[in-house]
Amino acid sequence: MGRARKETHVYTSGTYSTSFRPSQQSPSARPYCLTNPDGSTDTVAEHYRPKVSYYMREETGNFHYGERHPMKPHRLTLTNHLVLNYGLHNYMDIYAPRRATEDEILAFHSDDYIDFLKRVTPDNVELFQEEFTRFNMGDDCPIFDGMWDFCRLYSGASIEAARKLISGTTDIAVNWTGGLHHAKKFEPSGFCYVNDIVLAILQLLRYYPRVLYVDIDIHHGDGVQEAFYATDRVMTVSFHKYNGDFFPGTGAIDELGRDLGKYYTMNVPLQDGIDDSSYIQLFRNIMTAVMETFRPSAVVLQCGADSLGLDRLGVFNLSIAAHGECVRFMRSFKVPLLVLGGGGYTIRNVARCWTHETGIVCGVKLPDSLPNTVYREFFAPDYKLHPSLTTSKVVNQNSKQYLQAVQYKVLEQLRYLKGAPSVQMQEIPPDIQGILDEETGKLKDEEEDMLQDQQYKRRIAAGGRKQDVCEFFGDDDDQDGEEIDV
Repeated sequence: MGRARKETHVYTSGTYSTSFRPSQQSPSARPYCLTNPDGSTDTVAEHYRPKVSYYMREETGNFHYGERHPMKPHRLTLTNHLVLNYGLHNYMDIYAPRRATEDEILAFHSDDYIDFLKRVTPDNVELFQEEFTRFNMGDDCPIFDGMWDFCRLYSGASIEAARKLISGTTDIAVNWTGGLHHAKKFEPSGFCYVNDIVLAILQLLRYYPRVLYVDIDIHHGDGVQEAFYATDRVMTVSFHKYNGDFFPGTGAIDELGRDLGKYYTMNVPLQDGIDDSSYIQLFRNIMTAVMETFRPSAVVLQCGADSLGLDRLGVFNLSIAAHGECVRFMRSFKVPLLVLGGGGYTIRNVARCWTHETGIVCGVKLPDSLPNTVYREFFAPDYKLHPSLTTSKVVNQNSKQYLQAVQYKVLEQLRYLKGAPSVQMQEIPPDIQGILDEETGKLKDEEEDMLQDQQYKRRIAAGGRKQDVCEFFGDDDDQDGEEIDV
């Protein structure tokens, strides 16, 4: 059930760099050692060697939202060039995923909204003025050439990555093109048109009893929270800036979920300027408690890079190393992990960050000096993987008392969960109900056949031989205002 289709391993020599030879392992890459928040390195190298899958279609980085729009898909191209020229392809399988089908996208989004996305183009926008109001289209989500194809590309990558995890043929799947967490069922929002995260989680729920969603984008993951607000099979945890006005205006600490999903929504609201040590300590403390209490079968990690210092739209002071520490920490739990992109609007730093984190999931320590690529001048003047991103213009407004209060409130919420939910007793999300009902019918037929076969064998074995006893398991084994130049 839920097995991924066979995918093709792809790489074409010279596609990303004329000087790069894919058969040659980067001599500077070496096994990754655990790094502490203070910058020191543990003397004992880790032994966990997960199988990593990396999803990227080169054309995904060629789309353009508009000249002055802060979302620039070209950051994906920069990331891909760094990843490959660092030699990370030697440590993972690289896939060019297919586009998502319309039916796959309709697993979450409404028919009329998707029909609108398919038909509208920059040349016929005058014919869709009523739909613009109906679907709440605005300047943040412009109509651009190839918009529907762009949505299918990044969504298809996330869906394929989720299916690869389900198949058991990979431990960590990476799709930097995805992570567009603001899109709603009936409308776009915050540069996001199709919510690939929700589509991927719906795939994971076909196989895994419980899925944990973690969001370290500076903006609240409102689209994913809304989609799973009433179920206990998905826990959403979002670390973000919140003051009531910062986009999208949601993510207060008292947004807890409802019905069966009450207390399975967790928000960690932060103020401007949070630094590395405060963020890492808070993240580790909260996520340790979440993993111990919820015990997820799979984790989806959204790695929006707008929480880095000096981001055009961000107001945090995180370094690339601190951002990557969140990835390393979630990787250390050795649970099937889907790693996605998200926000990030100073594109040279986005590419550095996601390259560093690709190295982390592969268990490879990358040198600070960037490799030569055709886009090398984007990283001038330092040409480093870890430039200084702190600025005195953004003051840390997160006092020790404030962070302690937030942590106490969040951890107190976990007490209401009373342990991980038993999936057999819980409601299944409605978006996959029809699929699971069909599977349930097949299983019932198979169970009836099996029961008849067992009864027949018992009658034959009535001569006194010891009968086999079925074994049942009680766990999951059953199944600032200044614009930064870019």
